[in-house]
Amino acid sequence: MSEQTWHPGEVAPERPPVEPMLAQAREMLPPLGTGAGRMAVQPKFDGFRALLYTPLREGAPVLLQTRRGGLVQDRFPDLTAAARSLPNGLVLDGELAVLDHHGQLSFMALQRRATAGRNARALAAELPAHFIAFDVLQSDGQELLDEPFEHRREILEALFADHRLAPPWTLCPSTTDPAIADEWLYEWTDVPGVEGVVLKSLTGRYRPGVRGWTKVRRRNSTEALIGGVTGSLHRPQVLLLGRYDTTGRLRLVGKTTPLKPGPARDIADHLTAAGPSHPWTGVRFTASWTSRIPLKPALVDPVLVAEISADTSQDHGVYRHPLRYLRIRTEMHPIQVAKFGEPD
Repeated sequence: MSEQTWHPGEVAPERPPVEPMLAQAREMLPPLGTGAGRMAVQPKFDGFRALLYTPLREGAPVLLQTRRGGLVQDRFPDLTAAARSLPNGLVLDGELAVLDHHGQLSFMALQRRATAGRNARALAAELPAHFIAFDVLQSDGQELLDEPFEHRREILEALFADHRLAPPWTLCPSTTDPAIADEWLYEWTDVPGVEGVVLKSLTGRYRPGVRGWTKVRRRNSTEALIGGVTGSLHRPQVLLLGRYDTTGRLRLVGKTTPLKPGPARDIADHLTAAGPSHPWTGVRFTASWTSRIPLKPALVDPVLVAEISADTSQDHGVYRHPLRYLRIRTEMHPIQVAKFGEPD
């Protein structure tokens, strides 16, 4: 089922869609500030951004809006049913998440839910969705965009306390304590589905579409084998990286960001064209997780080890975000690279 686009006036003229406020990336956790400059920190969960709208009047539908403005409530019937117990005139900003059969947050399971068609109800029973609320934009029909985040947070906490909300509703943790923020960034990110933290000014208003928040992802250095490149062996542009699984099969773990000219020349000096027995011969690659645009990489002999910088967002051994190339590890043998799915 294709995503419906929500245009103002078509579905809910009394509640036009809100473009979510966004965050800009930083490498390091900045000081949390003092006084009017104080910041709140929240964990960044690896899910789908969504805004949930409860009706202003009885009988109107519950709406679930994606970051791009599409309506997907038909794909999450479990959430829309549960939302009937929420107060009317409420708009929540948060993250959609799905637990897999092992009780861990799974982006792959969430993708299944997000693309569900006629089997949406069956999938809802198999893989229930959760909504992790981190902001409230409207309460009892009253818009809160101009209220400071500190006040919006108080309203959100009161909502959870007064209505004793439980799963599928989760209140996103929030802190102003630097020690707790460090713990969330460096320890919580060892848990699948948590990829970093987001910082928000306590006095800041909600500015739709503006990158007024700050996000920090934890990054680790690790290694993988170069199995292919886009461009050519003489002018590689992006590296396709793999690791062997326990059966000896070379599995794709991710792709790098575009290479700069210097590193590209250095890598080209070490690449050897693959023979017909390359394990990725005939394998179809796409540009990204959600893209259907095919890639036609030049396959190389998978013996060259690359050191990379990766954030912690993985799904079953595959990195969700582009990797950063750091250097070639000519002193390392391929057998020394971690196996597919093993901790780095």
